[in-house]
Amino acid sequence: MQTLDVISVNIWQMIISLVNLLILFLILKKFLYKPVRETLDRRQQEVDEVYSLAQAVLDEANADRETYENKLLGADAECDELIREAQQSARQRSSSIISEAEEKAAGMLRRAENEIELARGEAEASMKSEIASLSVQLAEKLLEREINAEDHSELIDSFISNIGTEGNGEGDVGNRH
Repeated sequence: MQTLDVISVNIWQMIISLVNLLILFLILKKFLYKPVRETLDRRQQEVDEVYSLAQAVLDEANADRETYENKLLGADAECDELIREAQQSARQRSSSIISEAEEKAAGMLRRAENEIELARGEAEASMKSEIASLSVQLAEKLLEREINAEDHSELIDSFISNIGTEGNGEGDVGNRH
């Protein structure tokens, strides 16, 4: 029966153990739980601040990204408008340059035609005066001597050969008429 004593329950000892456990719990709660809880609360607050700061930075970055995307779209539109304006300006400038060149070419062509007409008039006048001069010389030679058929042939040959040598080529123009 001794075994029963070993198994027996001592209520006073259990109550003392429970009171010891309660006192230990209260001591631990007072000295350990509050400081640990305060430390954990402080760390949680710091973590929350970091998260809120990170969220604020993320929100700001998203806002900046949207702003830059809008600015980029605006810049693309502005660039397209500038290109269109430059192309239109270049077309207008090229049209004015072409019209100026056409006007200059037309003016040069009119001047060249006028100069050709003047040169033609001068050449005709020169040919007329040369022909008149040669006619006078021919008449003088005819009047100086009496002409027979042989002399007449020689005189014409001489006259034709003199036309080419007198006036440095201007007589050649007379040969064509």
